[in-house]
Amino acid sequence: MTQKYLDELTYEIIGSAIEVHKIMGRGLLESVYHQCLKEELTHRKINFSSEMKIPVIYKNKELETDFRCDLFIENAIVVELKSVFEIHPMFEAKLLNYMKLLKSPKGILINFNCFNIFKEGQKTYVNEYFKSLPKE
Repeated sequence: MTQKYLDELTYEIIGSAIEVHKIMGRGLLESVYHQCLKEELTHRKINFSSEMKIPVIYKNKELETDFRCDLFIENAIVVELKSVFEIHPMFEAKLLNYMKLLKSPKGILINFNCFNIFKEGQKTYVNEYFKSLPKE
């Protein structure tokens, strides 16, 4: 896995979200966009897990938690979906925590309640796992 591969995959994921937004518009429930995005990713032959349970390990013991990420794409990118008026810092913190727990190098927060996904409806995050990957 390389930074370039993850950047190209990110481009495809955001393109998929733009396609869903173009067809469905804004203002629907998050669950509707989730289903549509799953269809679009499947159409593009991108592997993902949906509503995947995130394990929390403490001293070699898995704890009983109910952390779930909306989409975990190609076992590398955490995607959190929203359909809200404003992105709260709590959403960003949640995504960063999921990235850490899954040892995921990249995460994308997508808000479908916007006018333009590319300009205002998505934000991409990287962490130390990403920075340690080869560029090419």
